[in-house]
Amino acid sequence: MTMGRVAALGERSRVAGLALAGAVVLVADDPEAVRRGWRSLPDGIDLVILTPAAAETLGHDRVLPADRRLTVVMPP
Repeated sequence: MTMGRVAALGERSRVAGLALAGAVVLVADDPEAVRRGWRSLPDGIDLVILTPAAAETLGHDRVLPADRRLTVVMPP
């Protein structure tokens, strides 16, 4: 069994450290950057860790597709 790749999307101060654990980090400090980051997720990402602000942006825009990616939201 192979482990899928993990990405983190959101504000730099919340996601930068996850690169040390091997996550693909997509810094997004404003709503448009969040939307761009979501659309540019590389192939092979199975888990996306979202900051609360990123999750709010994607949820309000109804961008999150029903695909195979698991998404989780960091606690506030």
